[in-house]
Amino acid sequence: MPLFGGIEAGGSKFVCAAGAGPEDAEFAEFPTTTPQETMARVVEFFHAREPVAAIGIASFGPIDPNPESPTFGYITATPKRYWRNFDFAGTIHRALGTPVAFDTDVNAAALAESRWGAARGLRSFIYVTVGTGLGGGALIDGRLLHGRLHPEMGHIRVPHDRARDPFPGNCPYHGDCLEGLAAGPAIEARWAKPGHLLPGGHPAWDLQAEYLALGIVNWTCTLSPQRIVLGGGIMQREELFGKVRGRVEQLLNGYLQPPDIVPPELGARAGVLGSIALASDLPRSG
Repeated sequence: MPLFGGIEAGGSKFVCAAGAGPEDAEFAEFPTTTPQETMARVVEFFHAREPVAAIGIASFGPIDPNPESPTFGYITATPKRYWRNFDFAGTIHRALGTPVAFDTDVNAAALAESRWGAARGLRSFIYVTVGTGLGGGALIDGRLLHGRLHPEMGHIRVPHDRARDPFPGNCPYHGDCLEGLAAGPAIEARWAKPGHLLPGGHPAWDLQAEYLALGIVNWTCTLSPQRIVLGGGIMQREELFGKVRGRVEQLLNGYLQPPDIVPPELGARAGVLGSIALASDLPRSG
């Protein structure tokens, strides 16, 4: 079986992998610094292993995933200024000489969960990560969802009751979009502690469930997923799942049947395993 490479690019760390899937993949991770330093470590990882048939990249965004675009493979308008307008896919292709697949980190995680995890056998589902950022990828009718660019599910606008929650939001572009209200940095800014230090029963978790449920209702009404997989560091707080499920059912109010809302099966490896899946799906010559 051919060996494939995978790169998951996150705002705080990169994860590289080589293998064919979860059973045999070899991993390494290191901090995200400048493009020059980080790419050098990526290239070193792959040079130390057998040649790979192709490499998949699962990147933070926004990105340009359109192969017909002159900026295909670029990270575009990211707030991470060193990475803005960086030719990610081109840099990897030139350094390693392999075909490169390129997509968002959440689309890649969705692909991995559909192939090896919590969405096996489904044709329509959404994968959402709630951590340092908040984003979603979708498999609709068996295909990853793209459009003019790619889904930006974390930047939808949701009702913001300022009497209940006076926190203004901290998205640098939209203030109180869903990410600005419910990602990890918003939790820490609102309560002056990171989420993992807040106890069970803290009012943070009812508020967090409210915002996530509002997002899920919007995605359910527009994309009609069979299941929603909620991953990321914040979703390791298990009490959130029951709260979110209950609030989604209340908000849908019998009009639609709620989708299954479940944790991922691949955990923190979903993104990098998805990048291997992206690589394996590239057409191969011969």
